[in-house]
Amino acid sequence: MNDVVFIQGLKVQTVIGVYDWERAIKQLLMIDAKLTCDMTQAAQTDDVAYAIDYQAVCADIEQICHDTKAKLLEYLADQICDVLLQSYPCDSITLTIHKPNAITAADSVGVQITRQKPHA
Repeated sequence: MNDVVFIQGLKVQTVIGVYDWERAIKQLLMIDAKLTCDMTQAAQTDDVAYAIDYQAVCADIEQICHDTKAKLLEYLADQICDVLLQSYPCDSITLTIHKPNAITAADSVGVQITRQKPHA
């Protein structure tokens, strides 16, 4: 299925980074997520019970960021994907984490990963 629920530019202030000074402050992350899912039932029934609650997804992403206090964006991205794949009816997730204030000469730097739900 190629249906996508997306979140673009979720702003999270959290502890991220490897340096001691980074561990002592909160930094801005901007997170984009694309959750590939089957929206057929939601589209046919107009029933929220068959939809992915993007407000809940945003709250989960923010909580994971705060709880993880990751050193690396790569690790944080992987943790977020793991939780979302377990918690929501999606087949895959493409997650982008921007760290806009990391490099002064760049608008933003970051990582993008894609993870798929393991098939049993």
